[in-house]
Amino acid sequence: MKFTAPRFPALTSRDFAIFLTGHLFSLIGTSMQNTALPLLAYRISGRPFDLGLIGFAVTLPTFFLAIPGGVLIEHVDKRRAIIVLQSIMMLDTFALAYLTLSGQIQIWHIVVTSLILGIASAFEITARQAMLIELVGRVSLPNAIALQSTAFNISRVLGPALIIPVFLLFPENGEGWVFLLNSISFVAIVTGMFFVRTLYKIPSQPRTRSMLDELREGVQYIAQTPAISLLIIIAAVLGVFGFPIIQQLPVISKDLLGQVGDTKAIVDMRNSFLYTAQGAGALIAAFAIAMNNNERRRGLRLLLGEAAFLLGMILIPLSRSLWIAIAVIALMGWGSVTQLATMNTLLQTRVPDNLRGRVFSIYLWAVQGVTPFGSLLIGWMTQELNLSTTALICGLVSLTVIGWIQIFRPVVRQGSNDGLTQD
Repeated sequence: MKFTAPRFPALTSRDFAIFLTGHLFSLIGTSMQNTALPLLAYRISGRPFDLGLIGFAVTLPTFFLAIPGGVLIEHVDKRRAIIVLQSIMMLDTFALAYLTLSGQIQIWHIVVTSLILGIASAFEITARQAMLIELVGRVSLPNAIALQSTAFNISRVLGPALIIPVFLLFPENGEGWVFLLNSISFVAIVTGMFFVRTLYKIPSQPRTRSMLDELREGVQYIAQTPAISLLIIIAAVLGVFGFPIIQQLPVISKDLLGQVGDTKAIVDMRNSFLYTAQGAGALIAAFAIAMNNNERRRGLRLLLGEAAFLLGMILIPLSRSLWIAIAVIALMGWGSVTQLATMNTLLQTRVPDNLRGRVFSIYLWAVQGVTPFGSLLIGWMTQELNLSTTALICGLVSLTVIGWIQIFRPVVRQGSNDGLTQD
C-alpha cells in the first residue's frame, strides 16, 4: 500500500479496484472488436465512405441522447444503470457475432448493431463518468479518471495484438470469433458491478423542475464559465475534424501502404500494427498522467497533447512506409489521450456536484455527438479526394481554431498554476 497510496490513491478504494478490473477485461474485448469491425466492413464493400457511415451510426445517438441523458442520469442509480446498459451492449455484440459466424453479415447489419451500441453508450458513458466520484470521492477523482484512461489504453494495445492469433486460427471468419469474445468480455464488468459499493454516493434528487429547466441551468453555467465553454469548443472541433480520421486506419493499411502482391493476411497484420501503435502511444500518455497528475502542469499538458495530435494528422501524407506510419499513429494516440484525459479532469474537478451529469453530457456531446457528421465528412472527403489530402486539410482547420483559442483565450488552461493561465 506504500506504493499504491501516494501514486494511485484511487486504488485504495476496494470498489474502484473491482470496477476497474472488470472494466479492463470488457475494454480489451471492445478494442478487439473495434479493430476487426472496420476490416470486415472494408472487405465487404471496399468503400471508405462505409467506414464513415459506421462511425456515423455508432456516434449519432450521442448527438440526440447525450444531453438529455445527462439530465436523466442525475436522477437514477448510476451503478444499476451501468449494469443494464452494459448488458444491452453484450447482447448487441452477440448478435453481431452470430451474423458474422453464420455468413449472413452485410453492411446494413453492421450499421444497425453499431447504432444500438451507440444508443446504449450515449447513456452508459455519462453514467460511468458520473459514478467515479461515488467510488473514490473528490480527492482521488483525478487519479481515478487517469487510471480509467490507462485501462482503456491498455486495451488499445492488447486488443489489436490479441486479434492476430484469432485471425491465424480462423483465417476465413476470424472477425466473428473476435465479436464473440467481446460479447463474453462484458460478463466481467456486469458481474463486478454487482459487488461494487458507492460509498461516496450523492443522493439522487427528486425532479422538481422540468428537464428543459434543468438543462437550461447546465447550459447557463457553461456559458458563464469560459474555462468550461472553451474546452467544449475544442472538443467539438476535434470531434468533427480530428478524431474521425482514426476510423480510416484500414485505408492507410490497404491503400496508403499497399504494395503489389498484398494478401488479406498481410493487410490485416499491417492494420493490427497501426491499431497497436495507436494504443501504445495512448497507453504511455495515460500511464504518465496516472503516475503524475499534477494540477500545476495540466495547462501545459493540454497544449502538448493538442500539438502532438494535430502534428500527427498533418504528417499522415508523409507516412509512406509502415514504420513511419506506426510512429505517426503512435504520436496521435499519445496526443489524443493526453488532451482528452486532461480536458476530462479539468472539467470534472471544476464543475459542482449537482451539475456534473449535465455538464459532462454536454462535453460528451461535443466530443462524440458531433462526430457522426465528422465521420461522414471525412469518409466522403477520403473517397472523393484521398486520405492524405483529407488529413492535411482537417489538420490545418483544427490547428487554426484550437491555436487561436490557446493563444488568445488562455483561460482554457485555468486550473494549472504553471504560468500558462495568465491573460
